[in-house]
Amino acid sequence: MSGQRVPGGVVHKLPADLRESLIGNPTALAAWRDITPLARNEFICWVEDAKQRATRERRIRRTQEELEEGKRRPCCWPGCKHRERTGK
Repeated sequence: MSGQRVPGGVVHKLPADLRESLIGNPTALAAWRDITPLARNEFICWVEDAKQRATRERRIRRTQEELEEGKRRPCCWPGCKHRERTGK
């Protein structure tokens, strides 16, 4: 099942650990596919921005939970600092 195509973001590629967690959660994966590439990029950047492994794992878990709840952007995240102001 890990051969599934899971879309990434605009600037950031989807990391393997986040990809595998989404594949293991059909509800979160369906929501992930439904959000915009820019929104996916923000979730990816939020996960990638974690300094400690425990923080990263917690953010991956929260990503799944927030997607299951219907949220389309990470909670309390100002946005990807790597994205240009033009949205590209």
